Amino acid sequence: MWLLFAFVAVPMIEIALFIQVGGFIGVWWTLLIVLLTAITGSYLVRSQGLREIANLQRSFSELEDPTEPLAHGAMILFAGALLLTPGFFTDVVGLSLLVPRIRRAAFIWAKTKIKVQRFEMGEAPARRPRQPGDRVIDGDFKDVTPQKNRPQGPSEWTRD
Repeated sequence: MWLLFAFVAVPMIEIALFIQVGGFIGVWWTLLIVLLTAITGSYLVRSQGLREIANLQRSFSELEDPTEPLAHGAMILFAGALLLTPGFFTDVVGLSLLVPRIRRAAFIWAKTKIKVQRFEMGEAPARRPRQPGDRVIDGDFKDVTPQKNRPQGPSEWTRD
């Protein structure tokens, strides 16, 4: 339900802000601001994204939990999408997600809402070796179903 609300509310907020800001500073300045935030945001997303990729590689090489760098990378990617979307509201949310302290706070909040069942690193667990009591029966089979009861049709799942 909240997703439907977001898809309706965000465009309405953007339209209202465009009208207010455009009426206050003019159409061309409004369009210039939207263009500049997209360009600036792209640069910031690229630089911070590269930094988070380095953090992710470091966490893998040191065998640490990669959850936080992955979450930061996802938030940076989302911020980039918001910054490329024309509008003031989405620009403010996108720019705020580029602030490391806000991303950290969002990560901590999400950690309280998500419960991790299991996390493993390294090789897959070894299978249990075969015990003397284990039985493996190898054999062949022959279909002895009478011809009149056999499934008919191309899928062989249908009957007459």
